[in-house]
Amino acid sequence: MMRSSRTPWLIAAALLLAGCAAGPAPPPGPAAQVPATAAPATAPPPGMPPVLDRHNIYASAGAGMLSDAARAARPLVYVPHTKSGDVWVIDPASYAVVGKYRLGGELQHVVPSYDMRTLYASDDTGNKLTPFDPRTGLPGPSIPVIDPYNLYFTLDGTSAISVAEARKRLVFYDPHTWAEQGQLLTPDCAGIDHAEFTPDGRTAVFTCEFAGRIAVVDVVNRKLLRMIDMPVRNSRMGPQDIKLAPDGSVFYIADSQQNGLWVLDAAATKVLREIPTGHGAHGLYLSRDATRLFVTNRHEGSVSVLDAYTGAVLTKWRIPGGGSPDMGNVTADGSQLWLSGRYDATVYVLSTGDGHLIKKIPVGAGPHGLCVWPQPGRYSLGHTGITR
Repeated sequence: MMRSSRTPWLIAAALLLAGCAAGPAPPPGPAAQVPATAAPATAPPPGMPPVLDRHNIYASAGAGMLSDAARAARPLVYVPHTKSGDVWVIDPASYAVVGKYRLGGELQHVVPSYDMRTLYASDDTGNKLTPFDPRTGLPGPSIPVIDPYNLYFTLDGTSAISVAEARKRLVFYDPHTWAEQGQLLTPDCAGIDHAEFTPDGRTAVFTCEFAGRIAVVDVVNRKLLRMIDMPVRNSRMGPQDIKLAPDGSVFYIADSQQNGLWVLDAAATKVLREIPTGHGAHGLYLSRDATRLFVTNRHEGSVSVLDAYTGAVLTKWRIPGGGSPDMGNVTADGSQLWLSGRYDATVYVLSTGDGHLIKKIPVGAGPHGLCVWPQPGRYSLGHTGITR
């Protein structure tokens, strides 16, 4: 995202059979097929929760599937602002603003911790994270972290990754003590910002917004594996949010300049095709049953709805009067999609049933990585509440 200033995996046979027996049935038709482009099977890092359904890696993040930690949280929506330097807190039941917390700096995202017990407001210009207690919605003392434009967690929970966009590097931390574990330079990845992980948790794909490419990283050994250029590159704005298909068959990469998605193969080696969606394609979010992918078209004031398995465009929802839908998430019950209006000081609430606008909520200047909490799932990968 532009600043205001400046696969699949290896699981023991018995576990796989047990998980598949307990999990949802595979979707019908082509989506249930294991693609020929699937990544080679590898063992997940020790301690990573097992993949229970190879046809839907998000099967544990279905409607209402809250962990004990998430269930203890007060339902709230957190809106960080890049311009006004504060976090606004909204009650999703009444749509009323119930808190405003001036933290200073350039607040980019509100990110759930791996164990879902803490929410972190990331401030890249102030080099800090401010923790919020999701049980109360109140902030605590800030934590020094290098340039946390975005924040992710390895799938075994052993490391937090500060995506230091301005410094072109990833900074690894102990997620409990916040002691630095090491850094990985990504000098050819200008605008490094969003990430997604392969199902086995060993590889992550980071988008390079200002370079028109992606960086493929071995997060276990903290090694840059390769850089992949997008078929059409533009140094002004390019690849931004990224999402893995439910069956792990492809990565979807939103490209704001290209006005659609690039489709990357499961092994993260080549771009397969392009899916046009709308002007300023930016954020990617899944429906609770993981059958639909919502694409925010930030410069068009619309949301494209895709088949999450095939990438087929199903429909497009337009926000009445236009807008700038950016980042957010789906509610725990799956009924609403909350999005920040990046350039309109607004939050939009849309129905995931038919896309109609439920509510427009005025907020501060430059609303960005909005977090709807709680979220279903066993653990958080980071960003605005990406869970599995």
